[in-house]
Amino acid sequence: MTGAAPITQDVLTIPRKMPEGGKTNIVGLTRPALRDALIAMGTPEKQSKMRVNQIWQWVYQWGVRDFHAMTNLAKGYRAQLDDVFEIKVPEVVSKNVSADGTRKYLVRIAGGHEVEVVYIPETDRGTLCISSQVGCTLTCSFCHTGTQKLVRNLTAGEIIGQVMLARDDLDEWPQPGVGTGDAGPRLLSNIVLMGMGEPLYNFDNVRDAMKIAMDGEGIALSRRRITLSTSGVVPEIAKTAEEIGCLLAVSFHATTDEVRDKLVPINKRWNIQTLLDALREYPKKSNSERITFEYVMLKDVNDSDEDARRLVKLIKGIPAKINLIPFNEWPGAPYERSDWSRIEAFADIIYKAGYASPIRTPRGEDIMAACGQLKSATERARKSRAEIAAETGTG
Repeated sequence: MTGAAPITQDVLTIPRKMPEGGKTNIVGLTRPALRDALIAMGTPEKQSKMRVNQIWQWVYQWGVRDFHAMTNLAKGYRAQLDDVFEIKVPEVVSKNVSADGTRKYLVRIAGGHEVEVVYIPETDRGTLCISSQVGCTLTCSFCHTGTQKLVRNLTAGEIIGQVMLARDDLDEWPQPGVGTGDAGPRLLSNIVLMGMGEPLYNFDNVRDAMKIAMDGEGIALSRRRITLSTSGVVPEIAKTAEEIGCLLAVSFHATTDEVRDKLVPINKRWNIQTLLDALREYPKKSNSERITFEYVMLKDVNDSDEDARRLVKLIKGIPAKINLIPFNEWPGAPYERSDWSRIEAFADIIYKAGYASPIRTPRGEDIMAACGQLKSATERARKSRAEIAAETGTG
């Protein structure tokens, strides 16, 4: 749809029904869930599909947050929607802008918890790094985020809401009546699930949020514009291929189980061989071009020529590229960044073996927005370890 539909009149007077506990936020509801909610409110079933299409376009294509502005719905119906529902995205508490243009948002969600979201502008794209959990369970030893205990999973609305608030800040919503593809090049063209948390430990909410992002009548991002990064939750990898179908990245970071056990403790549950077996099947099931192996460069830990050669052997037969990530240091970090000459030598071995081996340029380091640096300082200050442990049952 590229234009607003004409104003329609409802034949029936729909009784107003308030949900228990206040208004229901429609952000994050899938199309079937929104349809069910509209029918529960009193929308005639025969009208429900049309109403979902209309509301969906206003919310996700044009970014409208006020039901009364949805001019192709009758005034009475708009008022009824406003009585029962709300259109609410997470609150931006603060925004920091790096010297390189990277934007880091501290975002408040329900319960007063906070997560961080990062927008990275590049010459040919704009990438939004979003979070899936408050804190993280994985405790990867090189990752600042992993030092913050898991508080809770984000809802689908809180995940897709990060995309919406970034589009707000970038002033990127098309005007009502304008098609998504008619508003020029996108500032926010890619999503990476590489922020706080392990996305595959929050699978259902991540899946629903990404289906909303990919829906052609709304935000309309191709599944090839979305990359989900996992540390290796093997049982969920096949489900990701089947139910989301986006690109996959894996936080690999080591070439032996001994080293990966320390860097990425989930390896003790699903070791390198088990993980690689699952990854070999992913491109076939998802029709993805290749898998990205993320490899943080840690001085004298995983950066030897022997590691590079072993990495090449391990991934043989998997369509892949290797993203080499210079370690982004944070206060109290137990590791150092590999020397630049060492990183280049490592990359050269991989490149000569036939794999793309780009060295990721650190972005937003001056505002602690770089890969592995995200951590909600406000959350940490407000809650003691004991309080967080008591809330999450991890103490």
